[in-house]
Amino acid sequence: MDWDKLRIFHAVADAGSLTHAGDRLNLSQSAVSRQIRALEESLNTTLFHRHARGLILTEQGELLFDATSSMSKRLEAASARIRDSEEEVFGELKVTTTTGFGTLWLAPRLPKLFEKFPDLKIDLMLEERVLDLPMREADVAIRMKEPSQADLIRKRLMTVQMQLYASRDYLDRSGEPKSLDDMSDHRLVCQNANAPQVGAGALLVQQLISNNPHSLLTVNNYFGVLQGVLHDLGIGVLPDYLTEDFPHLVRVLPEIESAEVPVFLAYPEELRHSKRIAAFRDFVQDEIISHRKQLRQLGKI
Repeated sequence: MDWDKLRIFHAVADAGSLTHAGDRLNLSQSAVSRQIRALEESLNTTLFHRHARGLILTEQGELLFDATSSMSKRLEAASARIRDSEEEVFGELKVTTTTGFGTLWLAPRLPKLFEKFPDLKIDLMLEERVLDLPMREADVAIRMKEPSQADLIRKRLMTVQMQLYASRDYLDRSGEPKSLDDMSDHRLVCQNANAPQVGAGALLVQQLISNNPHSLLTVNNYFGVLQGVLHDLGIGVLPDYLTEDFPHLVRVLPEIESAEVPVFLAYPEELRHSKRIAAFRDFVQDEIISHRKQLRQLGKI
């Protein structure tokens, strides 16, 4: 099978358009079209349904696109390993973690990493879905549970607990609860118990909701919960790693907290010698050490 035709097919399938694929490949639309027709003839099948709004893969096209996608990711992995044989840290690093941890803890610290490695490019993917590291959906992940995928190097970074926080203005206005029963006089700000999140956080939310808070605001990530708390909307369920960066948050009902949640950094075995991975791993570990030192100074651990 002609590799060049497969490369062009993959670009067309990814773009959904002959014109857009041609722009990516620096080829004319007619040249791209000829290559696709030649590939269809060699396979004796139709790969695309053509209509006014673009191209849609046929069932046979979907099968071929799955194969070329896998090939593309493997080539990217090989390319990354080759580039990492250089001494300098540069190029793209795809990092995935949860929306809460990525926006509230990781992103504010990234200037230090860029200051040390200005030629590094970070593609930060924030979502609750667990991306497939061996298939190179991402290069490195920070996850709120130990990864179960095979062929991963993993390191436990720290533990996190979900706790209750409020703003001083809210507590001055509404009073500070002394027990869980007092939550019936307050608005609870939290993630929905059924939203994708760590089990320990969901269990704590379920416990709090069972105490019939006066009002409820649910948000689908901790960034939104934090904004609600900072704007005096109520008592929020938030991860304890926020206490360093938001020291004015007031801990409420300190005896109420979730079970400990382990935080792991993971990356594929094949990237063991990646200098970009090593630079990011060392940066995160140094920041966690600094984070814990700051919490000790604040008397919070």
